[in-house]
Amino acid sequence: MFSTLRPNAHISTAPEAEALLVQRLYAREETAMSVFYDRYGATLYRFLLTVVKSPAMAEDALQDALIKIWFSFASYDASRGRLFTWALQICRYQALDTLRRVHNRPCVEQQATGKSAAEPSTSFQPEHLDVRACLRYLRPDYQVLMELRYFDGLSQAEVAEHLDMPVGTVKTQNRAALRQLAAVWRER
Repeated sequence: MFSTLRPNAHISTAPEAEALLVQRLYAREETAMSVFYDRYGATLYRFLLTVVKSPAMAEDALQDALIKIWFSFASYDASRGRLFTWALQICRYQALDTLRRVHNRPCVEQQATGKSAAEPSTSFQPEHLDVRACLRYLRPDYQVLMELRYFDGLSQAEVAEHLDMPVGTVKTQNRAALRQLAAVWRER
């Protein structure tokens, strides 16, 4: 459906047009959201598709992202960047949330069936390591940091900003968490 969409030729992407769109979105005009979708929807969908790799999941992620954009538009600050860049960040986080939700779903099914995810294997395969399960042995603050760094794909600077702490502290805690994980693996 979205793969055939093209931005409308009559919609300007000039800075003045974007500023007007931003004003209309701040004013909560529903027609402004339609203009936003016409202008950026296809591009955001294509980005989501490259991340989640499934057209259905990309459509769901786009819908969820558009809802987040609509309800959190008051937090948009034009002085910090363009509207499209802000929307792309929301889509990025939504794509990661979608992938995490899909990734965690088998764990729920395993709990329902009573089967363990850590059943012994006849051969070692690194991709079968359940690193997520090992995180539960870490301190809660280390668990959050490791989730953000390695499962959400955030850089150390992004984690520092997200957790409102200095980058040096993030680096120190990251090293300490990795040491603890190594100790957990040695004990297994």
